[in-house]
Amino acid sequence: MYTDDKQLYIAHCDNGPIYMIGKMANRHGMIAGATGTGKTVTLQVLAESFCEAGVPCFMADMKGDLSGISQPGMMSSFIEKRCPEFGIENPDFHGCPTRFFDVYGEQGHPLRATISDMGPQLLARLLDLNETQTGILNIVFKIADDQGLLLIDMKDLRMMLDYVAKNAREYTTTYGTVSSVSVGAIQRALLALEAEGGEIFFGEPSFNVLDFLQTEGGRGVMNVLAADKLMLNPKLYSTFLLWLLSELYEQLPEVGDLELPKLVFFFDEAHMLFKDTSKALIDKIEQVIRLVRSKGVGVYFITQSPSDIPEIIAGQLGNCVLHGLRAYTPKDQKTVKAAAQTFRTNPNFNTEAAILELGTGEALVSFLDAKGAPCIVERAKILFPLSQIGPITEGQRAALIRNSRLYGIYDKSFDRESAYELLLEQQKQEEKRRQREEEEEEKRLEREAREKEKARSSRSTSTTRKKKSTTRKAVEKTINTTATTFGRQLGKSIFRGILGGIFKK
Repeated sequence: MYTDDKQLYIAHCDNGPIYMIGKMANRHGMIAGATGTGKTVTLQVLAESFCEAGVPCFMADMKGDLSGISQPGMMSSFIEKRCPEFGIENPDFHGCPTRFFDVYGEQGHPLRATISDMGPQLLARLLDLNETQTGILNIVFKIADDQGLLLIDMKDLRMMLDYVAKNAREYTTTYGTVSSVSVGAIQRALLALEAEGGEIFFGEPSFNVLDFLQTEGGRGVMNVLAADKLMLNPKLYSTFLLWLLSELYEQLPEVGDLELPKLVFFFDEAHMLFKDTSKALIDKIEQVIRLVRSKGVGVYFITQSPSDIPEIIAGQLGNCVLHGLRAYTPKDQKTVKAAAQTFRTNPNFNTEAAILELGTGEALVSFLDAKGAPCIVERAKILFPLSQIGPITEGQRAALIRNSRLYGIYDKSFDRESAYELLLEQQKQEEKRRQREEEEEEKRLEREAREKEKARSSRSTSTTRKKKSTTRKAVEKTINTTATTFGRQLGKSIFRGILGGIFKK
């Protein structure tokens, strides 16, 4: 519920209305409390207030309940009882301009990102890679960048991993050692993600986060992500939301402190973001949270316990709404005590005891004052939403999707030429080159074989001729010798015959 002096009426306590100052709304915040204490209604009240102020919001809808923000609410006995307490007469029930999104494209406009957009650090978290595997993934991304190869979808990344593994020796000196074992582990992680539906998320057209920053009729558009199915893969859910936040940080210009934020980002089930997350990534998240404020974006974490938020990030959350907590175990009691100590003490009640006594719809509220200092904590009742509490029908959702300005922009995917196609073509050319070389080698071997056979044949012919010549000479010699001997003997015989005849006479 918005007022002209840029204040948002959020809750009511014994001392009167509690306002969030619009200029301090980008200093981030937290809505915490056990299941069933009213966190979703508080989120809806905050979002409505921002909507009326002309501030668009993004929120994840875990159970479909937040879809009701698109429809007008209605009077109930509970609301009728609360109106006099809040000083409200004849509440103006109305819905907010709403757009629905869904990573799987079933309950809203599809939300996609390219592999390059996601980047190696977030992708490593999504794939649950160790430090060595993360290093190799960084190398693969670097090689792809240096060679101008676009990594758009999962087949691009798989092809790139295969390419780098096969050419590891070529890249070792420049980029570092690439282990085929680690590449295999990354490939298996990609297959597991694909089996969980992860390939639907990666592709084009990639979502432009600036489409979240829209207004209609002077009111901020509520961008609602259907997350009931996405929640089945907590890593994908939290990594996806972190990617959206990082994209906002990258694309939005510096604006400093505005009278009102440009966008408010509600991060529901925030504990999933920080569970099993490396210190390096938490430091990165802390940096994004700290710096995105200057881009005019307020981030509000919704979680069951304040202890789910790392201290380095919790210290940046200036606006706090804490619903009731449970203290069944020593660990729970320690959490309650720690939560109480984060508030600026109110002498009128015991903060720690109040945390355990709060009923549904009640909360401890502390917003930043005009100078940016935390106000004294107040025990208060959260206002009721003016929009519908609970889910809408499938028909209502379908009509809102068809009438959205974004209808048709992201609904059909396409696959342009990227690393997969280029490397596949490169492999084909390489295969053709190898075939040509093999064919040329076969021809060379055949040519050499023919030359050797010709040489052998030539040598054989020469040897035969020599043998024939030798034989002929031997025969001729024998004939000559025989003829000479025969002539000599014949001559002797004739000579003896002649002499003998003379002497006889």
